[in-house]
Formats: sequence, structure tokens, C-alpha cells
Amino acid sequence: MDVVKQKQVRPLQKVRLIIGVSMVLLFAWLSLELFSTSDDFKLQRQAIIVGQVKQGDLNVSVDGYGVLRSNKQKLITTQDPATVYEILVRPGGAVKPDTIILKMQDPDLTQQLESAEMELNRQQANFRRQKLANQRELLMEMATLAELTSQHQSLVMRREAQQTLRDQGVVPAIEVKTAELEEQQLAERVKLQEQRIAQLKLVHSEDLTISQELINQAHSILARLAEREAKLTVRAGTEGVLQRLAVELGQSVVAGQELAQVGSSKDLQALVRVSQSKAEQIQVGQSAMVNTRREQVQAKVTRISPQVQEGTIEVELTFINGVPDSARPELNVDAQINTHQLKNVLYVERPSNTQSHSQQTLFVLEQDIAVPQLVSFGIDAGKFLQIESGISANQQIILSDTSTYKNAKQVRIMQ
Repeated sequence: MDVVKQKQVRPLQKVRLIIGVSMVLLFAWLSLELFSTSDDFKLQRQAIIVGQVKQGDLNVSVDGYGVLRSNKQKLITTQDPATVYEILVRPGGAVKPDTIILKMQDPDLTQQLESAEMELNRQQANFRRQKLANQRELLMEMATLAELTSQHQSLVMRREAQQTLRDQGVVPAIEVKTAELEEQQLAERVKLQEQRIAQLKLVHSEDLTISQELINQAHSILARLAEREAKLTVRAGTEGVLQRLAVELGQSVVAGQELAQVGSSKDLQALVRVSQSKAEQIQVGQSAMVNTRREQVQAKVTRISPQVQEGTIEVELTFINGVPDSARPELNVDAQINTHQLKNVLYVERPSNTQSHSQQTLFVLEQDIAVPQLVSFGIDAGKFLQIESGISANQQIILSDTSTYKNAKQVRIMQ
């Protein structure tokens, strides 16, 4: 019986067949790309943000960001090396002037305080001892004066008696002269003793004054040490909120180191940073709106810092109608500062990747089709941009990023 053999395809023919099919598919894809229209670009309506061109007065504003900070702040530092052993208030806690924030201890200061107390007690004891010794010495001198005075009076009486007897011829004249001489000598001694007592009183007074000065000096040293010890118990010193606590439990601190910062909650101001390029538009007195995340509060510009940090400047805003209830120190806020107003202009919410004073191709909506349109923008008004040309009032444009479709002639919007 004859066997029928199947015809086998050669490998070279198989390769040629694969290459031919691939070229046909590639040609078909290129033709599809070359002859396709923009109708092939589609966007879902819910995936884009649409803005409408408006016409009217436009408030030009400058956006800023920052924090609420008290105009009255108190920085608390330590005077002596110490160790924190108790913390009673944490940041954010309300404090009054006598509220204890933390406590510290310093064994060396405690020892110095005890030594100063002992020195004061010693000086006071010496003062009392010296005062008693002076009184005893003065009494002895006064006793001597009293004795001399008594002797002088006796001599006077004797001399008067002898003078009477001399006049009667009973006593010789020499005895009278002797009595007068003794009386004069004793009178001189009484006078000298009185001067001695007066001088002794002056010496005692000066001596006690010196001793009192030593007591005052010891008392002053003790008072300074007691004051330093009292400051180891750190108090707020003002009413407000503890904004920052710079130490931890068990931490050793050195003299002059920051411990805490307290700020009043009644005079908060917004300190916001704005771009340096927009600083020339801001002036003191301009109105502003501060967003505390819970409410919008009116404010005004009260200070503009001349220092530039990382391309921004600091602007101080003061609340017009008082500090809002939602405000607290170090709260992050946003602000819009109104610099001036443009009359009867076209404007729209800022499209993605669009800058002021530039031209940008945007997609304008015409029913379900978005077509590209070159638009010229003017002044930056914060959330909005002024439109100089390219589109008209009430037209709608796509605000979302459409850079993916920049070469499309149109985009179909799918509902």
C-alpha cells in the first residue's frame, strides 16, 4: 500500500510569513493614527474641574500662610544649673501668673542657702553680744562719773565750810587754798569723764552701725540665694497659654537655657508669610481675611517685615473685631490680603499650571466638546486670574491639568 507523505513547511518560509503579518498589522496601526480625529480623545465629566468666566469687579489679593502668635510673649529661662524633677503643665495648657509649670532642684544652691542662713544668725548673735558689752562698758563709765561727781560735791561743801571758818579765824588760809585746789582738780576730772562717756557713746554707735551693715550684707546674700531657690519653681508669670516647653523630665539645664514660652491668648495676631515677589503690593492698613479652619475673620495689615527668608517676608495681621473664639496660640492659618480692586474685568478661577501675565492654551467647553483656545492672562488675584483676551464672559473652561491632550484638536466630554 502506498503511504501519503505530508508537505512540510520550511523554516525560512515560516519566518517570512510572520514578518509579513507583522508588517500588515503595523501598517494598519499607522494608518489608524494618521487618519484618526480628535474625537478619539475622551474625558469623563466627573474627572475634570470646570470654571466659568465671570465679569465684574475683582479684588486683587495676596495669599499667605502662617500662625497665630501672641503680641505679648514671655520667654522663661533658668538662672542656675539645675535638674528638672517635676513637670506640671504641658504645651497648650492655660496658665495664670502664679501657675507652676515645672520644678527643678540644685543641691549646691541648697547648701549655699543653708550656709548663708548660718552666717546671718552668727552676725545677728555678734550684734546682740556687742550691744550688751557696750551697755556694760557705758554703765561702768557712768558709775565712775557718778563717783567723781559725788566726791566733787563733797569737796565743794568742805571748801565752803573751811571758808566760813577762815573768815572766823579758826582755820588757817592754807587749808582753804588747799581745799579750793582739790575742788578744781576734781571738777576737771568730772569734766573729762563726761567727755569720755560722750566719746564712748559715739564709738559704740559706730561699732553697732558696722555690725548692722554686716548683718544687712548677710541678709542680702541670703535673700538673693532664696530668690534663686524660689526660681527653681518655675511659674508662668502671665496669663495665657503655655506655647512651648523646651525641657523634659530629668533633664539637666545650664544657666540661661530656655525652659518654656508663655503667650497671652487675648491679643493674638496672625503672622503670615507671603512671596517676596508680591511684597510690593502689600501696604500697612490694607484689609485681609484670616482663615482659622473654623471661621473667616476680618483683619488688617499692621506691620511688614523688611527681612527676606527663603523667598518670603513676614506680614503681621491684627484682628479688627477682636480675637475669634477659635483662635489659639501657634494655630496654623491662611490669609488673603486685599491689595487693590480691578473694575469691570474678566476673570476665572486659576487653571492648573497657569501663571499671571502669561499665555496658556486651555480647553473651552462647547456643549460636550472641548476645543483648545489660546488665552492671555493678566494680574494674579489670589484664587482668580484676570483674563485679558482669548475667551468671553460666561464661557466655561477646563481648570484641571490637560497637558496630556495638548496636541488634540478637540476632546469629547463623556457624561
